[in-house]
Amino acid sequence: MKYRTLNRKSIGLSKEQLEQYLEKLASEQSLQNYSEKETYPIPKLKENFKFIEEVYHLLNEHIKVGLPIHPAGEWLLDNFYIIEETVKVIVQNMSLKKYKKFLGISNGVDKGFARIYVLAHEIINYTENNIDYKSVKNFLSAYQRKKTLSMEEIWNLREFMQIAIIENIYDICEKIYFSQIQKEKAENIFLRLVQNEEQGTIINKLENKLKLKKNRQMKYPFIEYLSYKLKNEGRKGTPFLIALEEQVNKMGMTIDEVVKKEHYDMALRKVSIGNCITSMKELLRIS
Repeated sequence: MKYRTLNRKSIGLSKEQLEQYLEKLASEQSLQNYSEKETYPIPKLKENFKFIEEVYHLLNEHIKVGLPIHPAGEWLLDNFYIIEETVKVIVQNMSLKKYKKFLGISNGVDKGFARIYVLAHEIINYTENNIDYKSVKNFLSAYQRKKTLSMEEIWNLREFMQIAIIENIYDICEKIYFSQIQKEKAENIFLRLVQNEEQGTIINKLENKLKLKKNRQMKYPFIEYLSYKLKNEGRKGTPFLIALEEQVNKMGMTIDEVVKKEHYDMALRKVSIGNCITSMKELLRIS
């Protein structure tokens, strides 16, 4: 069976804006007495966790060989056990039979999904994974100004919010994985071409490696890490850095611009996963 997913992304809203949005959402939703099995979120949750676990193991391997890890990866390494335990509890508690009994949406793009799942998803994404008990209480009150939630829905809100957070951790892990693989490629090129060879031969090989293929460009994490390695070589790395700069210029950028953009992205992912983990811990304290 092909399961449907709630995969639209949202921009951050202020608490006041989100309360207004949830009140409007409640007014627009039509309901049915069941949720459709095609919207059951557990199969996707399991897939997401499997990939998160793979990234966790990759980061551990890279630490062993001395490859720097993405700043967001540090959060994953330190808190993987929380994600693992949370997934285990959700899978145990959220059977398909139980899920289908929740009131479902009968109109719009969310048709068939459990109302409480949609609500949890919206809260997590519009707060950019940054929640606390008081704000959640206010968001529920805003929604219930137009439609009343059942006690069963409220009791299970936490688990649906955790599912939404883990979906977002998965998205961040995709970025971490991509960054680590690009660093690995840059490290391999650095070791092969910069060490123990004649300088002229190395520059030619480096230029050949970096030449852009049709519709394909070097990736920012690759450029950022290779430039870092070359700069650390001092004078020995200068000719290779020049060769790298020439290829980056063909992309319409400079190495410094790429590095700034990559560092900004890394900082953003670090904040995002930090919010995810902090909110997961907060949800564990909410009974």
